[in-house]
Amino acid sequence: FRSGRSTSSCTLATTATTWAATPGATTATPKAQKLAKSNSVDLSAIAATGKFGRVTEDDVKRALGTLTEALGIQQGATIDVYPQLGSVPMTGMQQAIAANMEKTLNVPVFRVSKTIGTDAFDALYRKLKPDGVTVSALLAKAVGVSLKKHPLINAAYGPSGTIEYNAHVNVAQAVALEGGLITPTLKDADSTSLVDLSTTWKELVGKARSGSLAPDEYQSGTFTISNLGMMSVDKFAAILPPGQGAILAVASAKPQIVHLSKALTGMGIEKRMMVTLTCDHRIISGADAALFLKDLQAADRKSVV
Repeated sequence: FRSGRSTSSCTLATTATTWAATPGATTATPKAQKLAKSNSVDLSAIAATGKFGRVTEDDVKRALGTLTEALGIQQGATIDVYPQLGSVPMTGMQQAIAANMEKTLNVPVFRVSKTIGTDAFDALYRKLKPDGVTVSALLAKAVGVSLKKHPLINAAYGPSGTIEYNAHVNVAQAVALEGGLITPTLKDADSTSLVDLSTTWKELVGKARSGSLAPDEYQSGTFTISNLGMMSVDKFAAILPPGQGAILAVASAKPQIVHLSKALTGMGIEKRMMVTLTCDHRIISGADAALFLKDLQAADRKSVV
């Protein structure tokens, strides 16, 4: 930090660790102010992490759920995963995650992957972004309308040997937090408008960051999305959550050379991403999974908007 006068610079340098904003005042960087204004976000409600208590652009993005699409870390950032050597106690959240993962070890699962073009998806997002629509909401909506057509993918295996169909399509999405992750849920994702889904998602991510999610807001999912698209991941498979029949892993969309449509000739460039569906083989077959992914690939503007 530099000041116009050396005396001010020295004063700030010696008091930076104890400086606090005036009660009731909100300071923000110009980029943060612009982003907050364009998304109708109240700056006073955003936790500031910048120097001298300023709200940064990333703080606003985090509140909107768009900072690396709600993963909570910036692309390319160095993460101190191992703060110290030796035995480190797991947090309560980490222990719960480990217990849930162990529950799935005896579930016979299989995985089906499909490459999906994203040019139309990206164009739709650019069009709807001014209305406050987020990528997470758009993805949840596309998955939701596809699940509606394939209720078996939205079902779960019953302990007494039954197929438990769900009356609602509740799409959970994994959000990474310090010391673990959580799955805020967009209820009735198939029938709720994109704007409402986006508003709800921003609220859920904000609660997730502050640790104020109610159990029903993260334990009510009937299907889960794990999205690492913002992390430049080519392909990955997610572990099936307990009580669900399937989970979708979404990798990064990258430009690829492809054959153009039948109406044209030659080659072209299209952004494509790999998605992988992990399924409980006790109730879902390979054909069921393939048909779901086919409909997800074909999800068009009319079914999503």
